[in-house]
Amino acid sequence: MATDRAREFGLIPRAERPKERAKERSATTPHRPPRARLDQPQVKRRRWLPEYDPEAFGRTSEEIARFLGTGRFIIWMTVVIVIWVVWNTSAPMSVRFDQYPFIFLTLVLSLQASYAAPLILLAQNRQDDRDRVNLEQDREKNERSIADTEYLTREIAALRMGLGEVATRDWIRAEFQDLIKEMEQRRVFPQESEERDR
Repeated sequence: MATDRAREFGLIPRAERPKERAKERSATTPHRPPRARLDQPQVKRRRWLPEYDPEAFGRTSEEIARFLGTGRFIIWMTVVIVIWVVWNTSAPMSVRFDQYPFIFLTLVLSLQASYAAPLILLAQNRQDDRDRVNLEQDREKNERSIADTEYLTREIAALRMGLGEVATRDWIRAEFQDLIKEMEQRRVFPQESEERDR
């Protein structure tokens, strides 16, 4: 109340007036959310749906799908169904929980199937993704090996062409023998010509 009277008469010090004006402006203007700063990590928003790790969920679904595709699962499911049917047909009426048409058993099996199908599909999708990555890596390896093979083929062809121009041991021997014969003939002829002159 005293501050209101001081405001009316202008008794508030000048240093406090801009603060008061800023408070009055903020009270009259709508509240704006602060701008996101790029130099600071973003605050996580509150989500209404539960969060989960898709990679962990995928791994778990693959493990379940692998188990569903084993003989162990079929044996266990057969044992459970046989125990269920035997219990509900031969046990006293007071302890039976599923009468003859076995509607509850049908419900349990349909629930198991309805959950198993999406888990198997998810595991297959993950396997398809892995296969696609492996296929791309194999394709890149094949391209590299083809490029290496072409390079080596060109190098071998160049070496063959170069070897065609290189002097072999037999060729050098033949050339030396020809030179020796030529030199012997040159020696012989000058001696014969000297003998003739005498």
